[in-house]
Amino acid sequence: MLATMSEQTESRKQRAARRAGEFPPAPEALPRPVLDSHTHLDITVSEAGVPGGGPSDDPVATAVEVAAGVGVDRLVQVGVDVESSRWGADVAEKYAAVLATVALHPNEAPRLADLDEALREIETLAARDRVRGVGETGMDFFRTGDEGRAAQEESFRAHIAIAKRYGKALVIHDRDAHADVLRVLDDEGAPETVVLHCFSGDADFAAECVRRGYLLSFAGTVTFGSAAALREAAALTPLDQILVETDAPYLTPMPHRGRPNASYLIPLTVRSLAATTGADLDELCAAISANGDRAFGPW
Repeated sequence: MLATMSEQTESRKQRAARRAGEFPPAPEALPRPVLDSHTHLDITVSEAGVPGGGPSDDPVATAVEVAAGVGVDRLVQVGVDVESSRWGADVAEKYAAVLATVALHPNEAPRLADLDEALREIETLAARDRVRGVGETGMDFFRTGDEGRAAQEESFRAHIAIAKRYGKALVIHDRDAHADVLRVLDDEGAPETVVLHCFSGDADFAAECVRRGYLLSFAGTVTFGSAAALREAAALTPLDQILVETDAPYLTPMPHRGRPNASYLIPLTVRSLAATTGADLDELCAAISANGDRAFGPW
C-alpha cells in the first residue's frame, strides 16, 4: 500500500513539473473588451512559446487571437532595450491590435558602454506613430546597486524628456525606489500621461501617485495571497486611474502562479480587481478600456 501511494505521489509531482512549463487554460471571457497595458511578446514567444500548445507560423497573431477570444482586444508591447524596442515598433506597424513603447530598462542603462547613443536610438523610435509610450524606464534599487544608480537616473531623466518632446505616455518601472521615482518626476516635470507599470507600492504611495494624476497599472501580483498592501492600494485608486497588465511572460495571476503568463489571462486579474475595489465588473472593464485609450491613443 505504501509503495502504491509513493508511486502515485511521484506521478503527481511529475505531472505538476510538466504543467509548470505550460500555458494555463483560458479563463472565462470578460463582459467588455479591455487591453493588456504592458506585455513582452518577444520574451513570451522566445521563453514560453504561444498559448494553445502547438507551433505557430505567426506567434504574434496567435497570441493576439487567443487574447481577443476572452475579451482582451488590445496589447501594448513594451521595449526594454534598443533591440526589443525596434522589434516592438515594427510589430505595432504590422498588427492593428498592438501598440508599442520604447525604452532602455533601468537595469540596462548602467550596463551600456554608450548610453547616449542608445538614448538617441530610443528617441528615433519614439517618433514613430505606432509607438505610443516611452518606457519601461525608471528606477530599480533591487537589482542595481549604488554604483549603477547615477546612470540609471540619467537615463530616467532622458526618457522623461523624450516622452515630453513627442507627447507620449511615460511608462515607469519602479522597484524599491518609490521616493526617488517621485523625486525625479517632480524635478523634471512629469509628462501629461504617466503609467506606473506593475504598481508595487502601498496605499500611501498609491495616494501620492493618484494625487499627481498618474495611472496605476496592476499586474497578476494583485491576486497573490501575500499582496494585501497592494490590494489596499488598488482599493483607493479611482476607476479612471486604473490599468491592468500581464508583464508577460512573468507575474502570472492566481491560481496559475509559476506558469507562463500571456495576455489572455488578463480576465483573472480584472476579476480580482473588481472584488478588491467593489466595482461592478462591467463598469471596471469599461473604465480600463477608456483609460487605455486615453493613455495610448486610438489603436
